[in-house]
Amino acid sequence: MSSRTRIAILGSTGSVGVQALDLISRFPDRFEVVALAARRNAALLAGQVERFHPRLAVLSDAKSSPEWVSRCASLGVEAATGEEGLRQVAAHPEADRVVCAIVGGAGLRPTLGAIQAGKTVALANKETLVMAGSLMLQEARRSGARLLPVDSEHCALHQCLRGERTDEVRRLILTASGGPFRLSTLSEMEEAGPEQALRHPTWEMGPKISVDSATLMNKGLEVIEAHWLFGIEPERIEVLLHPQSLVHSMVEMQDGSVICQMGTPDMRLPILYALTYPDRWVSPLPALDLAAAPALEFSAPDPVRFPCLSLAYRALAAGGTATTALNAANEIAVAAFLARRARLLDIPRVIEKVLEKHAPQPADSLSPILEADRESRRLAEEILMKGAAA
Repeated sequence: MSSRTRIAILGSTGSVGVQALDLISRFPDRFEVVALAARRNAALLAGQVERFHPRLAVLSDAKSSPEWVSRCASLGVEAATGEEGLRQVAAHPEADRVVCAIVGGAGLRPTLGAIQAGKTVALANKETLVMAGSLMLQEARRSGARLLPVDSEHCALHQCLRGERTDEVRRLILTASGGPFRLSTLSEMEEAGPEQALRHPTWEMGPKISVDSATLMNKGLEVIEAHWLFGIEPERIEVLLHPQSLVHSMVEMQDGSVICQMGTPDMRLPILYALTYPDRWVSPLPALDLAAAPALEFSAPDPVRFPCLSLAYRALAAGGTATTALNAANEIAVAAFLARRARLLDIPRVIEKVLEKHAPQPADSLSPILEADRESRRLAEEILMKGAAA
């Protein structure tokens, strides 16, 4: 057996996947890459294959690609494509940890596969828990899989809760930068285009999560994620705006003590934590200079300008497949906004209309979850076709 921690990555060419490989390359004697999967960025994946020499490389969007298979064969690497390829990476028998970094609902099946295989999962796909949190935890209990959050906020909560009893927790406090529209008026947000929404003040992320951050839906999804990860009721999970992004989240205990985790706003820090837990390795990344840090500000989010946050709480309270519907409607509306088929504030309008029409079903098996996802996407498209504001 290898003495190195063996890693598989679902979504290796995305932002989290690339940063995970950057960290792995800094510890060649302690990590080994055994499997990589990307959606369609064949050029970048090929470069990763040449550099890290995994056993298996998957291009999921290519149903059959002789050229891809031939290229991997020349490097002595097994190649696969499609859904079956993702399943193989998720459950790779040599992987000790699986980084699940496929964005959106597309990550549901492979993440579930890694959990069912009993892997330690570094979870960067919050949508998976939003869509199917109950099912994921049920399968993790059955297989013995461990979920380690990669989101900086949930990584912070995980660290704050180490050694603590959850029955002594008064509330979880998720921090949010506030995104590019933190100080914008409602009319300015109404006119905002994708180029403004993608201009996040703190983090460099992919387009979907950047828009989610701009609408605060990202924080709504994180409230749902925190509920499933830490078993805390929604009414004990709060959100505060914190534009400096140095406090990544906090836990208030019942005696009034507040425990926070701080660090530079660099996604490689939570990724390293998820790759090395329960150990803490000497980090190659810059340390936080508290003496040079700006004054820390905290404020409550404005529910009028950021209705997506309230919609997430509403879906979580409705239970069952309501959060699946929320996620599906958001993905469709965000894609329409990025394609300039919808305005920024059409995103919450579409989500609200989908939730109004959705009758939640129990979400303890894959079938009702997939049906709710499919029907909510169809409905969201229909609402967009008719005009979201109509």
